[in-house]
Amino acid sequence: MTLKKGIYIITGIMASGKSTISQMLAGQFDQGVHVKGDIFRKMIVHGRIDMSPDGREGAEEQLRLRYRMAAKVAEMYYQAGFSVVLQDIYLGKEVNTFLQEFEVHPLYFITLHPNIEAIIDREKKRNKTGYRIWEVEALYSILAKENPKIGLWIDSSDLTQEETLNEIIKRAEPEARLV
Repeated sequence: MTLKKGIYIITGIMASGKSTISQMLAGQFDQGVHVKGDIFRKMIVHGRIDMSPDGREGAEEQLRLRYRMAAKVAEMYYQAGFSVVLQDIYLGKEVNTFLQEFEVHPLYFITLHPNIEAIIDREKKRNKTGYRIWEVEALYSILAKENPKIGLWIDSSDLTQEETLNEIIKRAEPEARLV
């Protein structure tokens, strides 16, 4: 099965495999782009307000700005002829706010949802530390309880990276397409 041209959005909590799978997925297209939405957060040199469990003032506004910029960049690449894989952490009520930013279709929404034990194990093996402000269980709970049940959800706990990619390729069109 081949993937159709579109904008593929990959979400999940930290250490769920978003970066690796997004890069692999973008490589499946003749013209594929991998946009890391978090880059827009990292570009803020001074005055960045990260999302945190205590809900720091200004954090939601910066998050929405980041999402808006990522959506526009993805659309620009798409309009230039590329298939786009956009990855970031899209959680809770902000998912719908983010998806409203898109004017271009088709959109495919894919949630990587390995279990807590897999996340903790993957976090230990990474060369970076994602869980400084948040606890795994808190983010996992938000994803599981507050995210809209839309698109394709993949429990990749026991899947290899290649198996996860194959699931996306096989199931994206019938299950992940939003419009």
